[in-house]
Amino acid sequence: MAGIKDIAKEAGVSISTVSYALNGSPKVTEETRSRILAIADRLGYVPNAAARMLKVKQTKIIGVFLADYGGYFYGPLLRGMREALNEKGYELIACSGVQSHRLLLEKVIDGGIILDQAFTDEELLNYADKSYKIVVLDRELVHENIKGVLLDNTAGARLAVRKLTEHKVNKLYAVTGPVGSYDSKKRMEGVREELQSFPNVELIEVQGDFLKDSGEEAARQIFANYSEPIAIFCFNDEMAIGIYRYLQDKEYEIGKDVFLVGFDNIELAQYMVPRLSTISYSSHEWGSMAAHNLLKLLANETVENEQVEVTITVGGSS
Repeated sequence: MAGIKDIAKEAGVSISTVSYALNGSPKVTEETRSRILAIADRLGYVPNAAARMLKVKQTKIIGVFLADYGGYFYGPLLRGMREALNEKGYELIACSGVQSHRLLLEKVIDGGIILDQAFTDEELLNYADKSYKIVVLDRELVHENIKGVLLDNTAGARLAVRKLTEHKVNKLYAVTGPVGSYDSKKRMEGVREELQSFPNVELIEVQGDFLKDSGEEAARQIFANYSEPIAIFCFNDEMAIGIYRYLQDKEYEIGKDVFLVGFDNIELAQYMVPRLSTISYSSHEWGSMAAHNLLKLLANETVENEQVEVTITVGGSS
């Protein structure tokens, strides 16, 4: 592969002149630039991206770190990020797993958007101390180089419980997210707060992991002891869909024997029969907000923590 030295030798000019020409510097004439670019093209010269990044100290790449890629949740979120970044000439790469953290540490990317429990708070604060720019979607941290764009999980959970308790049930099951999940923790806080107004409703927690299979397993546990109409608040829609799947060949009727609310309003929720009631927000807008705020951090602009507001979409399940 041809390098700058090869082009300089072919053109009969210095290496610095070739560098000026390739980088659009006004220090060379248009005639010289055109001749050098033609030689570079003929020799098959490809710019060294790593060397260029070291020089300008910028990759124009943002990394989003996720716990998982599966399911219906991530698509709109990633599209919102990608569109916001592309408008400003940045690219987005999605990362997962502890080894991917090196991309941030080694400055392969300009900044990170975090939705991944694999990062500890201490690790992120350490990066921030070293001037790395970070936007978090899954925790609350105080640092000038870290800003949060968080869902209003507590308010969403309270809306869900308020809707479910309209049916005068005696039991409310909360199917949670994975242990350690910030969103799950905040949603449970909201459940407990709202249930303070309903002291006669028994709260029963069922461990889930935000995946459909755990919703199906939760339903298996719940309906093993079914004796009267109950309410179920699934901390995301995918687990709620798992409950639909479990009940599809059972005698219980959603919206009559069991009242169900999910969270996220993923596209599939509107096609469930009866329509799934769910806590709604724009995951596309969430992703876009996160990307815009990270770009502001990189530009050393003032950035405030933000919260994504939620509403409830009521369907036949509740």
